[in-house]
Amino acid sequence: MLKLGEKIVSARVVILILSLVLLIPAAYGYIKTRVNYDILSYLPKDIETMEGQDILVDQFGTGAFSLYVVEGMEDKDVSALKSKIEKVDHVSKVIWYDSFADLSVPKDMLPESLYDAFNNDEKNATMMAIIFDDTTSADGTMDAIEEIRSISNKQCFLSGMSAVVVDTKKLSEKETPIYVLIAVILSSIILAITMDSIMIPVLFLASIGMAIVYNLGSNIFMGQVSYITKALAAVLQLGVTMDYSIFLWHSYKAQQKEYTDKKEAMAHAIAETISSVVGSSITTVAGFVALCFMSFTLGLDLGIVMAKGVVLGVIACVTILPSLILVFDKAIEKTTHRVILPEFKGLGKFIAKHYKVFLVLFVIILIPAIYGYNHTKVYYKLDSSLPDSLESVQANTELAEVFNMNSTHMILVTNNQSDKDTRNMMSDIENIDGVKFCLGLDSIIGAGIPTDFIPSDVTEALKSDDWQLILVGSEYEVASDEVNNQCTEINNTIDSYNEKNMLVGEAPCTKDLITITDKDFASVSTVSIGAIFIIILCVFGSISLPIVLVAVIEFAIFINMGIPCFTGTEIPFIASIVIGTIQLGATVDYAILMTTKYKRNRLNGYRKFDAVATACQESVQSIVVSALSFFAATFGVGLYSDIDMISALCTLMARGALISMCAVILMLPSALMLFDKVIMFRYRKNLMDGPSAKVSDEDTAATQA
Repeated sequence: MLKLGEKIVSARVVILILSLVLLIPAAYGYIKTRVNYDILSYLPKDIETMEGQDILVDQFGTGAFSLYVVEGMEDKDVSALKSKIEKVDHVSKVIWYDSFADLSVPKDMLPESLYDAFNNDEKNATMMAIIFDDTTSADGTMDAIEEIRSISNKQCFLSGMSAVVVDTKKLSEKETPIYVLIAVILSSIILAITMDSIMIPVLFLASIGMAIVYNLGSNIFMGQVSYITKALAAVLQLGVTMDYSIFLWHSYKAQQKEYTDKKEAMAHAIAETISSVVGSSITTVAGFVALCFMSFTLGLDLGIVMAKGVVLGVIACVTILPSLILVFDKAIEKTTHRVILPEFKGLGKFIAKHYKVFLVLFVIILIPAIYGYNHTKVYYKLDSSLPDSLESVQANTELAEVFNMNSTHMILVTNNQSDKDTRNMMSDIENIDGVKFCLGLDSIIGAGIPTDFIPSDVTEALKSDDWQLILVGSEYEVASDEVNNQCTEINNTIDSYNEKNMLVGEAPCTKDLITITDKDFASVSTVSIGAIFIIILCVFGSISLPIVLVAVIEFAIFINMGIPCFTGTEIPFIASIVIGTIQLGATVDYAILMTTKYKRNRLNGYRKFDAVATACQESVQSIVVSALSFFAATFGVGLYSDIDMISALCTLMARGALISMCAVILMLPSALMLFDKVIMFRYRKNLMDGPSAKVSDEDTAATQA
């Protein structure tokens, strides 16, 4: 490792030039990487709802539709507006009253239930269905949404998942650069407090910033990333890789006491950092890799990007950062100042002395923490994470208030089914609680309108060679227990007529999302705990230490995830899955650092009390700096973001860093005191706890007091 360190030092100028040149292709890759704003598209492709989406695209040339509410307009004006919408690129069909009959024909020709579903005479409102020729989050569909909005007035409301995706995109694109700015500013403040030079935070952020750009640019090989991954990647990478830079700097300062030549000191610092940081980063990488085991492939998306980001962060830490430090050595010296962070003198002895108190506190807190952890409410309705001021949210609210409709399902009926069975099936569906209407070709024909009178474009919109499409309006909100039960009843009904029939749409997809992510939560937790357990086992060669360390961090996770239960806060479903894994992978390093020092002290002959007290005292400052860095990178984003999916994740990560910090500083030394005999059982012949045992370098009498 020393030879590698020497080569890096000698090639420092070349490394900096190359790192700057690599920013060009990385920036290009970042710009060209497509961003996916449709969370439901990450559901497994082999489930029925997703297979149904593929059929919609293949057979009907559509995967998306919106309901469009028009208020206070005459029928002729509505018809004119409909004609304009039909001319918008990627709009396949627009279905309204004049799709079936001339405006001169009385509307009472329609069945009363159908008329009431699409009209509200009291509020002078009508509704039309807009069918697009591409999928929900396709660029063409989103462009069409924007154009429809541009030709609409304040009396028109465009609802649907595609409209939500468009608003999510606009809000995310506006906020993401500000996320990075907030994270940089707050991280700079923390570094200015904890480092001994004003220049050092600048170099840290420059090195990490380059690694972030490389990571985001390399996402081009994935084809696309989710907007959540794009929004979180930079701040997360900044938070979890800052430790490595801090370790290198501290190592470099320590080596300067041994070597007067700064280049030689840096070479040794690089060698020491590689040995320590690579081992430390493995647990963080393992936490992110565990996300790749989710059936809901958003976890794969986030896991790959962040695991890649940690690896690139380590590489930048031992190549770019040392080069920057040596090149800007004079600037660093000129901006040197006293470290503001306190030394926490005597904290290690205090905790070791009162370890029983902290163990009792652990048990007392654990009970409500577990309760809260198991009772925190989670929401799955995607537009719930967006501000009420957005057009799509307002449109969905208008649809609910004016037409008492909160969701729309689509049924794919095989053409092997007879017309009579289809009409009977639709009648059965209309009798299911919460169903507002059931619209299909057979319902229109059954209303007394001859087949020849129905325009061909309407027929094509509702029937293909193999399938017939039926729209079902529901009073119930997406992700509610009521709509999930309704979907189950509809599925049972359509299956009773033909098992090939399918129910698709946002509500059925969200129902599948709930089922799948519940399983993912268990599998991801198991994989992350198992992987990190094995890593710690390999590092320490002990079975008891992985149990203690993981238990301490899991205790912190229980507290973090349990708090929303007591504050009455609902968190987005994705947070409940990924936060535990991220917190475990990113903060277990705090516990490993302290445990490494404890074990070293014990094997060097220190008695239990002094080994724990010294390890805690030596570790506390590093743990506080690390936790504050992670907190700084995420806390501001949590406060600022209007997208609750992002805000909640960042708030939980920021709070989790501080809770893990407290758990490791207070609870881990207590656990080491309690389980010292078990932990050191294999070394018992080499240990001494009597009067001849070593004590810390501080006053023996004070230690025994």
